[in-house]
Parts: sequence; C-alpha cells; structure tokens
Amino acid sequence: MLALVAARPALRRDLSRRRLRLHALRNTLHFASQTGWTVAVTLLPLATVFALEFTMPAWVALFAVLALGERMSMARVGALAVCFVGVLVIVRPGLGGFQPAALIALGTAFAFALVAICTKKLVTTERTFAILFWMNVMQIGFALIGSDPAFPLRLSETQWMWAAGIAIGGTTAHYCLTNALRVADAIVVIPLDFLRIPLIAFVGWMFYAEKLDILVFAGAAIIVSGIVWNLRAELR
Repeated sequence: MLALVAARPALRRDLSRRRLRLHALRNTLHFASQTGWTVAVTLLPLATVFALEFTMPAWVALFAVLALGERMSMARVGALAVCFVGVLVIVRPGLGGFQPAALIALGTAFAFALVAICTKKLVTTERTFAILFWMNVMQIGFALIGSDPAFPLRLSETQWMWAAGIAIGGTTAHYCLTNALRVADAIVVIPLDFLRIPLIAFVGWMFYAEKLDILVFAGAAIIVSGIVWNLRAELR
C-alpha cells in the first residue's frame, strides 16, 4: 500500500495534461486513419492496401522537414519521387485497373505519417505510458460515438478471442513503435515496417483467396527501393 501511495505522484506526473492538445490531435488522426484503413481492407486486396500504406515513410520524410526541422536532402527528394512512381504503378490512374478505394488507403498512409510526427514530438517530454494512456482514453470515447453498446454481447467466444488478439497486438505494436521513435529518428524507424508487404500478400493469398497482382508487387518494390535508398543515405 505504501508503495502504491508513493507511486501516485509519479503516476500523476506521467499523466500530465500539459500537451493534451497534441495528444488530441494525434489520437484524432490515428482514429481517422484506422477507420479509413478498416474501410480500405473491405474494398481492396490486402496486398494493395499494405503496399499503398508503405508510402508513409515518404510522407514522414516530408513532414519531418516541415514539422521537426530536419533537413531535406537529395536522397529524401529522390525517395519521394520514387515512391510517387510506385504509387502510380499500384493505383494506375486512367487505366481499367484503377480503384477509387485506393485513394482511401493512400489517405490513410498520409494520416499515419502525421501520427508518427506527433508521436516523435510527444516523446521529447512524455513517457510511453502517458502516450498509450491518452491514446486509449481518447479513442475509446471516439469509438463510442454512434456505436451500439450491446455489440460486445453479440460476439461469439471465437470472435472475442480475435478481438483480444487485436487489442493485445495493437497495444504492443504502439508500445514498441513509441519507444523506437524515442531513441531513433522517424525516418530511420518507419521504413523498417515495409517487411509486412510480402507477409500480408501471403496471408491474403492463403486465407482469403486473393489473387497476387504482379503490378501491386512491382509498385511495392519501387516504393521499397525508394525507402531503402533514403534509409541507406540517412545511415551514412
């Protein structure tokens, strides 16, 4: 009990409201991007959604200059151009393969990049626990707007298992990403996430009978090449 009492002041300091506006901006963007991502995966193959999502490092490079004061090197300019070409290959504007829902996935990547920038600004003063605490508190409130309070009661035991997996996996991912951004630049951390592209394509093919679109993989390869080019330049 004494230990708990002694810990309370530290806990109150961790949950300081001095940067509540930035927390609110981060969580509004994150909630909107998650909603857009959820809509996108119902309309597009998983590989397409994830490939477009991987334009996020390019957006992070741009926003890092505007919001964090980082320099815009030739490598970053080149990476942005290469990633844009990769997006065009996947989205195929003006061609029969174009799907308007791809714009939702692209907008989601844009919003996720802004979330990463907000997180990078928050870790300069806020502890990881505080960032995750305000994320959960605020986004629970967002999720309750317009939702059916009785919905959890209609979930089967199997669905509850998957829901718990999403909650645990999502929280763990945010914890790891926040701590990674605490010790390294955003432009170094975010590109490492591109390893999900071949994995999610395999999942879509194996479990959801989704076709493997060669142009999606070609566009993803172009995007990844731009990101790797920039990453190698940053690590020199």
